Amino acid sequence: MTRTRGAPDRAPRRDRLAVMRASLRGLSEPATAGLDVDDPQTTELRRAIIREKPFLNALYREWYSLIADEIPPGDGRILELGSGAGFLREIIPHLITSEVFPVSNADIVLDGCALPVPDASLHALVLIDVLHHIGAVRRFLSDASRALKPSGRLLMIEPWVTPWSRLIYGHFHHEPFRPEAEQWEFPSAGPLSSANGALPWILFERDRQVFESEYPSLRIVKRRLMIPFRYALSGGVSMRALVPAWSFRLFRGLETALDPIMSSIAMFALIVVEKRG
Repeated sequence: MTRTRGAPDRAPRRDRLAVMRASLRGLSEPATAGLDVDDPQTTELRRAIIREKPFLNALYREWYSLIADEIPPGDGRILELGSGAGFLREIIPHLITSEVFPVSNADIVLDGCALPVPDASLHALVLIDVLHHIGAVRRFLSDASRALKPSGRLLMIEPWVTPWSRLIYGHFHHEPFRPEAEQWEFPSAGPLSSANGALPWILFERDRQVFESEYPSLRIVKRRLMIPFRYALSGGVSMRALVPAWSFRLFRGLETALDPIMSSIAMFALIVVEKRG
């Protein structure tokens, strides 16, 4: 077959990606390899992995500190959605934990789109790697606005879209990642298998004006882009760690130095949304 002059030959690039994917499959975390992500037992195993992998554990503790720092002053109920694999309550002792199915680490089982709390009763609502799994996101945002007190906060750490993250999430991550999706909503095949990793960026960056128009009671007060390398290097919950635990501070320092170009390389964002008083 003759290639059109000037057109890039994409075959070698596809071949290189295929080889890299095959190599990464060989690094899969044995405890959860091949398991159904919608099975509660997989979430229990993932919690053990997060606790036992020092590099990943240190990253979660850093995330938890960032969340704790953004909780508004005063007392009140703080509810976390999707608590099953985490340990945020070690940082925020009075936290109410929840999950979409019964697991040992959740106080209550609930539907995030129909929160079982009175109006204006939550001081903060926390989601870590959860929002991008909520297909009926307009229902969630409406109910979150209802449940939060004036000046209460929706606190999230979620995947983000940058040129670097498009490469990594688009080619090497098991979850769907669709920055081009026209609609916010997506069909639900399962509580964890359904996802669009680009959804937080779509809501709070690409379609920010639409978000602000539809939810005037909510305002975005912070979007901190971060973590271009460390989560991938940790292996997350599905792969073995790619670097030793002692290198955590080294890579944190590198990421700090790269902060001026984070809009091009970040893979995650800390997002703070506040209910207007």
